[in-house]
Amino acid sequence: MNDLTTEVKKLEIETLDNLKLSKAKNTIRAYRSDFNDFALFCTKNNLKSLPSDPKIVSIYLTHLSKNSKFSTLKRRLASINMMHKHKGHYLDTKHPIIVENLIGIKRQIGVYQKAKKPLLFNDIKAIIKQISQSSENSSKKQRNKALILVGFAGGFRRSELVSITKDDVEFVKEGVKIFVKKSKSDQSGEGMTKAIPSFKYNDYCPVENLRLWMFENRNDRIFAISDKNVALIIKKYALQAGFDEKKYAGHSLRSGFATTTAESGASERNIMAMTGHKSVDMVRRYIKEADLFKNNALNKISNK
Repeated sequence: MNDLTTEVKKLEIETLDNLKLSKAKNTIRAYRSDFNDFALFCTKNNLKSLPSDPKIVSIYLTHLSKNSKFSTLKRRLASINMMHKHKGHYLDTKHPIIVENLIGIKRQIGVYQKAKKPLLFNDIKAIIKQISQSSENSSKKQRNKALILVGFAGGFRRSELVSITKDDVEFVKEGVKIFVKKSKSDQSGEGMTKAIPSFKYNDYCPVENLRLWMFENRNDRIFAISDKNVALIIKKYALQAGFDEKKYAGHSLRSGFATTTAESGASERNIMAMTGHKSVDMVRRYIKEADLFKNNALNKISNK
């Protein structure tokens, strides 16, 4: 009997480990951060956070809705649920007190999310120009140009960018293929290959700038910096290019790729194949943004 109990305990631990491995490290870190906020709320109000119950979670979501976006509420709920799973507890997130409360909150505050601005291709050109004119050493200039151009042209998340190694890169006649080992949307860990074609002009060509940087780089990682530094580099040169740096972030490269290609007429399917989006909703938002001027009713008048 004791042997059976020990075996079941081992299986339970292994199951919890599998649950952790099913999510990317950044996702797990975000879950913990979100759950800590929930736990703090429960502690302050003498409520139980783990295991918790639908009523307590629903009260927390109402509290959160006063100063948060609806998307934040959904993420916090997912985080609370995941932490319960990791600890072997069940939380009924489909309970009417949670579901109906969220419907009411959604109607009250809406779901619009003011995202960071995308860096369109002309913006990228302006930033590359600023990098070229900067006082930094030539090696850092080349790294930053390759970082910005590859990040944009591949629709990369910043966490994906800083994880690329030399073995992930293959230069081919048409351009370069970059293997992404795992990402936020690739929970199965299968990975995906992104193909970036060569551009006409070398100054703005991600392939040529990556090639030049890899010739200089001595690290196994192509961009041996933190994902936070990606955002800092973008903000720095956005400011120098005359943009409001507060409106841009690491995600601006990825959203810029999606918006620019949507403006050029790329299909939802082709955009998603590059960015790795699993949901079409976000891609449609980029296309909608791109169409604001492309299909504007005033175009015929303004072009006269």
